[in-house]
Amino acid sequence: MYEMIEIFILSIVQGITEFLPVSSSSHLIIISKYFNYSNQNLSIDVSLHIGSFFAIILYFRTEILNFFQNKELFLKIFISSIPLIITGYLLVKYNLIDQLRNMKVIGWTTIVFGILLYISDKFENRKKINKDFGFKSALYVGFLQVLSLIPGVSRSGIAITAARTLKFERVESAKISFLLSIPILAAVSIYGLQNIFVSKNINFSLINLLAIFLSFITSYLTIKYFLKYIKNFNLNIFVGYRILLGVLILFIAYS
Repeated sequence: MYEMIEIFILSIVQGITEFLPVSSSSHLIIISKYFNYSNQNLSIDVSLHIGSFFAIILYFRTEILNFFQNKELFLKIFISSIPLIITGYLLVKYNLIDQLRNMKVIGWTTIVFGILLYISDKFENRKKINKDFGFKSALYVGFLQVLSLIPGVSRSGIAITAARTLKFERVESAKISFLLSIPILAAVSIYGLQNIFVSKNINFSLINLLAIFLSFITSYLTIKYFLKYIKNFNLNIFVGYRILLGVLILFIAYS
């Protein structure tokens, strides 16, 4: 029963924070560390990302089908994801990613990149994806996404920040962030599944299926209502949350 509660909490946190500009990795690290959750292992981590991947595929199914008609946009999305996928793979391969999982780092990045999100959201923006998202824009957003490998930065947050500085509308910026998550979530899921199949000590179970299902439901609802929210409101609530969370993390880290 306690194991089920752990999975429920981790799945909900993953589903909500993966697509909001607040950093899913930092929340999962903090929860696993301070609540001593034993299930934040490879198989659960992969399950959570698979759930989010299915959610983004279902929600943007129309746009994805249109990719076959708009191959140029598909190529731009793919190009934007290459820097993050390659850098992330190298960091994991050489065991460098764990060195970034420091509470002080998470605290400072949560605050600093929250402030950058606030600044970028004040730009007067009118650009649209179909008309204005060129190869230069794709590379710009793609390279900035690499920063999201640092816990606390938020891939969604840095992608939205980058798109806003390029003068894309708020909703369009969020859509860019969501579409860019497709190849990244796919890469993370495939890489994780490969490691699971290679390892003889890790097996998929009903717990993993539960994690996928809960992450899927929460991710889908988060995408839906986040897009509705930013049609009428700015991103200040997320900026405020990041600053408060960052201050709390730093207080814990330095005390």
